Amino acid sequence: MDATPLNAADLCDSRIVARAEVPHDDPGALATLAGAFDGTQMALVLFFVSPLADFETLMAEAPRHFPDSRCVGCTTAGEIGVAGYADGMIVAVGFAAAHFHAVLQVITPLSDLDSTACVSQSVRARAWLNTQVGEVMPNEFAFLAVDGLSLKEDELVSALASGLGPMPLFGGSAADGERFGETLIACDGVTLRNAAVVCLMRTDCPVRVFRLDHFQPTDRRMVVTDADPARRIVHRINAEVAAEEYARVLGRPIETLNASTFAANPVVVQIGGQHHVRAIQRIEENGDLQFFSAIDEGLVLTLAQSQDMGAHLHRELEALATEQKPLTVLACDCTLRRTEVTQRQIGPEISRILAAHKVVGFSTYGEQINGLHVNQTMTGVAIYHPDRGSAHDPLAD
Repeated sequence: MDATPLNAADLCDSRIVARAEVPHDDPGALATLAGAFDGTQMALVLFFVSPLADFETLMAEAPRHFPDSRCVGCTTAGEIGVAGYADGMIVAVGFAAAHFHAVLQVITPLSDLDSTACVSQSVRARAWLNTQVGEVMPNEFAFLAVDGLSLKEDELVSALASGLGPMPLFGGSAADGERFGETLIACDGVTLRNAAVVCLMRTDCPVRVFRLDHFQPTDRRMVVTDADPARRIVHRINAEVAAEEYARVLGRPIETLNASTFAANPVVVQIGGQHHVRAIQRIEENGDLQFFSAIDEGLVLTLAQSQDMGAHLHRELEALATEQKPLTVLACDCTLRRTEVTQRQIGPEISRILAAHKVVGFSTYGEQINGLHVNQTMTGVAIYHPDRGSAHDPLAD
C-alpha cells in the first residue's frame, strides 16, 4: 500500500517538513514511509504509532530505512493524520537536515529521576546545539515524548524547563489506547520503558510553540483536603469523599459519573494568571478520584465549562496563520479531547479543521508546555517557511 503524503500538494514544502502515514498492519510500512519522503535527508523522523502495531519490531528497523537520521517514536491513544483524527495508523514526520538540526536527550529510568542531572544534561545539550548551528539556524524548540504511565511528567518538565532556559518546550505522554497497560518510547532503534526522550531542535524555519484548550472557568470552586500526590489520587474534597463532592458540585448523581462526564466537566487550577486543566481519569471503588496530573492538598479546583470545541479550535489555529500559513503544525492532543469529540458526535467537523490546518501528531495521556504537565489540552509547534518572513517570535503563549 502507498503511504498517504500529508503535504503532497506542495513538494517543495514537503522537503522541509515531510509527513506520511500508513496502516499499522502494512507489512512494508517503513519502506513505504521512507519512499513517501522522496529521498530527502532527514535530521529527525518522529513516529506516532498505534498500540495495535508491533512497536518494538517497527522501531528496531527504523534506522535502516532512515539512515543518518535520528528516529524517535511513541505509542498513542490515536493518531492525527491526513484527514484529521485517525486510529490504527503509523504517522511519520520528517524534519529535513537542510533546515533542522536535532540533539536527543534520553532520560531513563523515570522512576529514579535525578532532577539535578537532568538539568545539567539539558544545559549541555542546548549549549552544544548552539555551537553547531546557532547562527545558521537561529530558531529553536524542544519536543518531549514521555512514558504516559510513569507519573513523573510533572517532575520531569520542571527539571527540563530549568535546563532548557528560553528554549520553548512542548510534548505529549505516550499512550496505550484505552487500555492504560503499557506505553512505549523508542530512540534510534531501541524501545524504552519508563523513559522519556527530548528532541532539542534548531531550525532556520520560524516557529511558534503554543497551547490551547476550550474551557471556561465557572464560579464553582472546591478545595483538595486529603490527597496522595505521588499517585495523583484525591481522597477528599471539601472534607468530603472526593467523588461524592465532585458530583454534588457538578449537580449530578454520582452513579452517572464516567469518562465522558470527566471530559466534559474538568476542573482547572490557576497558575501564573492562566487556567490549566487537571483532568480526572477515573473513580476508585472507595470514592477516591484518580487524576492524570499533579494534585496536592490545599489546591483550589475550579469547575470548568466546555466552549464550542470546533469554533474554538478553528479560531486558535487560524491565529497561527495570521501572517502566513504554517508548513505544518505538530501537535500533542489529549485523549480526553477525543473522548469529548466522540461524546458530542463532532468528529467529522474536528477532523476537517485539523486537516485544513495541516495538523499532524497524536492523542496523548497528558501534554507538556514549558515547565507544566497539563491535561485536556493541545500543545504543539507551528513551523513556517524559512523564506517567507516570520509569523511570530518563537515564544510559547
